[in-house]
Amino acid sequence: MKNGECRFMMTINCFKTLAELPAKTELSDAISKDLKSRGFKFVGSTVIYAHMQATGMVNDHLVDCFRYREVQ
Repeated sequence: MKNGECRFMMTINCFKTLAELPAKTELSDAISKDLKSRGFKFVGSTVIYAHMQATGMVNDHLVDCFRYREVQ
């Protein structure tokens, strides 16, 4: 992969309760660390994971939510 190139694959989770939802993941940790090394500020792992949810990189809808299947 070349510098700046992005290969995107959506992560579809299968959570049944809100207690199962993570605040961050290994991927959000890695992205946060990379952005901080490039001089970005206020890009902690939790902020990055929230961004991943908001932009559709991860589907964290509960399996019984009507949107769960719609966004796959």
